[in-house]
Amino acid sequence: MTAARLLCIDDEQRILDLLVEELRDHGFEVRGLTTSARAIEEIQAFKPNLVVCDIMMPPPSGFDLLEQIRGRNDHIASILFIFLSALGDRVEVLKGRRLGADDFVTKPIDFEMLAEIIKSRLNRSPQNRTVPPKVSLTEREVEALAWSAKGKSSTDIAVLMNVSERTVNFHISNAMRKLGVATRIQAAVRASIAGLIPC
Repeated sequence: MTAARLLCIDDEQRILDLLVEELRDHGFEVRGLTTSARAIEEIQAFKPNLVVCDIMMPPPSGFDLLEQIRGRNDHIASILFIFLSALGDRVEVLKGRRLGADDFVTKPIDFEMLAEIIKSRLNRSPQNRTVPPKVSLTEREVEALAWSAKGKSSTDIAVLMNVSERTVNFHISNAMRKLGVATRIQAAVRASIAGLIPC
């Protein structure tokens, strides 16, 4: 069986080396980066199954990186992503969740726990990474999301649908919640894959 590939990002070399070594001992194929600046390039080349990333790093931060990833309009947008950070307060965790993080593990690192969390995430059904079963969008949600997928802004969509901009944002937010995603682009991609809106 092929080992799952992990990309670990931490600007502290000592922690990164330990992280890579420990996760390799748990049977994963691991690569490490000390900066998130080349992360997208490395993801495209290495094709990891999951990213483990620190938050507090020289720009771009872990939050910045996840926002870039979730904002993409390709397969990279749905990659599994776990934050690993000394920041464990509610505000930081909520920010990470809202950006689309799959999990949030605090330092100091319990490597056995981290490995189990990674395995649990990887073992979940692939369909859970696309569209939850039995998703049902209203006609207005479909229309708003379809226009959004074509690159229209909320202001443009409001004119096209003859409603207020606030109403457009309401419909799109509802669609995002139903689809279990953090951004409009993710919602459009998942809805398109599921046949809920025109491709």
